[in-house]
Amino acid sequence: MKRTIIDASQLELNDNVVAIKRVSKTVKGGRTMRFSALVVVGDGNGHVGAGLGKAGEVPEAIRKGKEAAAKNLVQVPVDENQSIPHDILAQFGSASVLMKKAPEGTGIIAGGPARAVLELAGIKNVRAKSLGSNNKTNVVLAVIEGLTQLKTPEEYARLRGKSVDEIVG
Repeated sequence: MKRTIIDASQLELNDNVVAIKRVSKTVKGGRTMRFSALVVVGDGNGHVGAGLGKAGEVPEAIRKGKEAAAKNLVQVPVDENQSIPHDILAQFGSASVLMKKAPEGTGIIAGGPARAVLELAGIKNVRAKSLGSNNKTNVVLAVIEGLTQLKTPEEYARLRGKSVDEIVG
């Protein structure tokens, strides 16, 4: 898994709150309520990240989630028709996400958590199916895991010591 550190201060990041959960902890005096926010950030140009923020109030949890997501940015290869370079099945925990390359004009065919990540990554044409667990956090992290595993034809050609024409056909 290649995770390159990207300086988020130079990017114009958009954010999307995927999920907000109310969580409670039972203590001697009763229950303490807190909030957990799953936030995805991206520049729409091949950079995307996800973060989880937890706080006593929703706006603070969202702010913390944005900061965490900006620290975890990954770079995503996008091909000439704004799709992914190849099909991939990615897993995180028990969540699996199948992402398939799609021709121009297809749009993003994906469920909620996967759609948020793919939109903010700048991918315009892709088909995705969430398999296994439908836990939003694990689905988002599975999509990001899959996007980090993608390689361009140039990378495959360099790894195999061939030209791009031999790889693509």
